[in-house]
Amino acid sequence: MSDVSEMFGVDRASLALKDAFLRWQCRVRMMAMRDKQGRPDDAVMPDLFLPGESEAMGQIITVLSKSPMFSKTPELKHMVMRTNDPAQRREKALQLFSETYFQRSREFSDVLTASFAGKTAAVEKILAAQKCRLHFSAYNQTFEIACTVSELESTDPMYQSTWWHNHLFNPDMSSSAVVVAFAPLWSDSNAEPPVLTAAQR
Repeated sequence: MSDVSEMFGVDRASLALKDAFLRWQCRVRMMAMRDKQGRPDDAVMPDLFLPGESEAMGQIITVLSKSPMFSKTPELKHMVMRTNDPAQRREKALQLFSETYFQRSREFSDVLTASFAGKTAAVEKILAAQKCRLHFSAYNQTFEIACTVSELESTDPMYQSTWWHNHLFNPDMSSSAVVVAFAPLWSDSNAEPPVLTAAQR
């Protein structure tokens, strides 16, 4: 185990799983932007399971945000503010997201987010549970991600990134939208086919 892994108490298997998931997410999101006009599919819309439940609550549309040091939120905000034409916004967003935005998976946070129009009973239930499982299955790959759940304040950088990202595709995005963060617990997560560490390859 590397010194960095030991320092932060993260094992190699968890790091390998995290890296594989981020690479996969960047790849499938770029594909959606290039081939599907940005329409989300099962690769970015996991089934959400609450603790102890065998049936999913439903699917959520997740956002993958860049880490703070690589943030593109100012650019996303600029694209929204420069025109009131939803078609022009979408065109510029597709151009950005299909070209360079998702090329480097290491620039992204592993914390996923999802926005909701308001704090509905379903959202309240998710937040009250504090944990959940997100089941991704697409393109012959499955990831079962255990997560802690929290509501983000509107001033949180990840809230801002999520809000402006979604506003590019949804002109009716509410200024009072609820943004929920899903922070992976990699040691409790898995993939199929399994992800191998460098030593196992």
